[in-house]
Amino acid sequence: MQLPFKISVNERSFDITPEEVHVLDISTISDNETFHILDDNKSYKVELISHDASGKNLTLRINGNTYTTKLSDKYDRLIDQLGMKIVGSQSTGDIKAPMPGLVLDILVEVGQTVSKGDKVLILEAMKMENIIKTTGDGIIKAIHAQKGKPVDKGTLLIELE
Repeated sequence: MQLPFKISVNERSFDITPEEVHVLDISTISDNETFHILDDNKSYKVELISHDASGKNLTLRINGNTYTTKLSDKYDRLIDQLGMKIVGSQSTGDIKAPMPGLVLDILVEVGQTVSKGDKVLILEAMKMENIIKTTGDGIIKAIHAQKGKPVDKGTLLIELE
């Protein structure tokens, strides 16, 4: 038996093993956001309302009731036990070019409030479009990138405050 995951549902915690998940009869109803689950002869309609992959959070509507869930594995629990958990929201001051490329589009304006994970810029590098996202919350202080202009790796693109 594999180690359990801990799942928190509306502030209540449960342990669930991968084996327990595998015995569920799960069918996709539509566009990977609505599912039918059969568990122990009980039927559930599950709709994915929202998800945050980095935080391992899901908001689900199950048979008309809304649940907020958080999944943690043995590594997440070890980080918590060691006191290394990140507290509060992360903020950042600068967004720099992760690679050399061409600025295709700027998706924000000075003064705009952004949240962690928001798309701010599209950078073309090696004939691929790369969406640059914020790593924290903030307000756009300045935009140094210019649409249609090349940038080098590490170039300051956008300042946040």
